[in-house]
Amino acid sequence: MSDSEGQKAGYSWAWASAVMMTAIFASRVLGMLRDTVIAFRFGQNELTDAYRAAFQLPDLLFFMVAGGALSSSLIPVFSGYWEMGRKEEAWRVFSIVTTVMVSLTTALVLILELVAPLAVALMFPGFDAERLALTTHLTRIVLPAQICFLLGGLMMATLYARKHFLAPALGPNIYNIGIILGGLVLALWLGVAGLAWGALLGAFIGSVLLPLVVMRRLGSAFRAEFNLKHEGAREVFRLMLPVMFGLSLPGIYMLILRVFASWLPAGAISALDNANRQMQAPLGIVGQGIALAIFPALTSLAARGDWGALRLTLRQGLRLVWFLTVPATVLLIVLAEDISRVLLQYGKFTPADTQLVASALRAFALGLFAWSGQALIARGFFALRDSLTPVLIGSAVTVLFVPLCVLFMRGLGWGHVGLALATSVAATAQMLWMLQILNRRIPHESGSEAVPLLGFLLRTGVATLLMGAVAWGLHAGLDTLLPPFQPNLRSLLIGGLVAAAVMGAYLALCQRLGIREVEYVQRVLRRRGEQIP
Repeated sequence: MSDSEGQKAGYSWAWASAVMMTAIFASRVLGMLRDTVIAFRFGQNELTDAYRAAFQLPDLLFFMVAGGALSSSLIPVFSGYWEMGRKEEAWRVFSIVTTVMVSLTTALVLILELVAPLAVALMFPGFDAERLALTTHLTRIVLPAQICFLLGGLMMATLYARKHFLAPALGPNIYNIGIILGGLVLALWLGVAGLAWGALLGAFIGSVLLPLVVMRRLGSAFRAEFNLKHEGAREVFRLMLPVMFGLSLPGIYMLILRVFASWLPAGAISALDNANRQMQAPLGIVGQGIALAIFPALTSLAARGDWGALRLTLRQGLRLVWFLTVPATVLLIVLAEDISRVLLQYGKFTPADTQLVASALRAFALGLFAWSGQALIARGFFALRDSLTPVLIGSAVTVLFVPLCVLFMRGLGWGHVGLALATSVAATAQMLWMLQILNRRIPHESGSEAVPLLGFLLRTGVATLLMGAVAWGLHAGLDTLLPPFQPNLRSLLIGGLVAAAVMGAYLALCQRLGIREVEYVQRVLRRRGEQIP
């Protein structure tokens, strides 16, 4: 596989993908450590449910305004001016969008601070008065972090557009460090509120101070301006409204799950959040990392009308995403208890809590390939400046998602596992629908190189089934043969041995079946890539 299409766009998207995946991997490791600290300090109960629920209102604001929608809308417009040499206009668009959206978000945060008690009560009808009061208090602490995320997202969008990927990827690491600090230090005096204050501190340093320093070093231009008539700014806002729904659906699903889970026994919200975060680790590293790295190439190729290269780059990206996420799915299913035990079962976190998380993790893992593919497919639409189609598809699937939650949780009696399974079913339906429409939307060019998906999927499926059988048999054998000793260390040993063995088997099988992504991944990991001009 070649990344020549990325080179046509002015940089190596393969190398950018490796950089993004490495940085996001570090973020996910810190995220797991963050969850370990929370589990150790507080367990999985009413306190952690209130802490997780405290992000419901801020998350809703984040997904709609600051959660990728603005950056994904700003990148193609900013890149368009930048590619044409109109750098002053590019910075003017950035200035207008930043001025307007930071002002708007600040006003919304102040309003939500006032109405937080009513909003929390409406969102969590299953909570008692004590949990509602604690959730409201924590919500008011973390709400201002959304201003930081908004401003940081806009600054990072200009860095992505200029092909600088490392600094934006470091922001989440600092955010996680802030929460870890809150759990280890601030919680000694403030209790569970220490986590919220740590999150606010991490958001400010990672999303505001860090990109600000990098932008000053690389050069930038900002001046406060409210000119809503500027053509470029209006284009960003036009794209933003649909994009904010298209990119925020994974988060919106979790918001819906928390509402349903408020009627389940204490700890259900925390179990769903813990399991979802464990599934999000490979999703962020592979799906989102590759999507973010390829997106600037897609926007440049679409702007030039190079449809053959655009189609080829998308297919190459999808092959790589699925090649990496399928074995991750198998490992998450087979090693669910071991993963949850190693990451969470410390201090006040009990073996029963581990089982709650593991059962939900298996259901979430079934949708990993769909969420990962969707992250790239959605950006294919955005590169075409079509942000409406993903919204229409996502909205239609969401209509299906809510009754699925009712059916799986209540009708079939699957509880929190049913809620997790509903997200995987909905994500798969949405990805397949989006892929079909996008394939029709990109013009076909005669003579362009084809990268067939069907043969790749069949060969990868065979390798995955064989890998799953090896993983299940090896795990069962090790669990039987190894004598009982410290549970966390035992799970770490079993998980490490199984993961190493089956990943080796998967790569060998794929190489024998002629799946060229094996060689491609090895080459990407070895090469240093081209420097971005």
